[in-house]
Amino acid sequence: MTPQRITLITLGVADMARARAFYEALGWERHPESQEAVTFYQANGFAFGLFGLEDLAKDQGRPGAALGTGAATLAQNFATEAEVDGAYAAALAAGATALKAPEKVFWGGYSGYFTDPDGHVWELAMNPFWALNDDGSLTLPAAG
Repeated sequence: MTPQRITLITLGVADMARARAFYEALGWERHPESQEAVTFYQANGFAFGLFGLEDLAKDQGRPGAALGTGAATLAQNFATEAEVDGAYAAALAAGATALKAPEKVFWGGYSGYFTDPDGHVWELAMNPFWALNDDGSLTLPAAG
């Protein structure tokens, strides 16, 4: 088994119902293993979770810790600029906060940023140097 892998990304959320409503407004489907205190979504090759902030801090062995947001970026890549624009509009309609509207960027692609209702930063991008697989997943190109 390769050590270079991610199997689960979990975000701490202040309001589970609000967080669920946001991601489900984006078309994400809650996994049946979800419970009142934790929500799971199956993604391409990994699981994505939502967990209450206080419960997450306790589970990490640091009860009472003030967990922050914004120091990391989650990203979704798309095949076209129009798909980025559509996903960005859908996120804003679902309750996201705009950080940077999609635009052509210095590295040759197209991207924009928003935060979910808990302040977690998402980038939506089209990278002309990275072709997506048929299922929307990404395999980085071989060096060359």
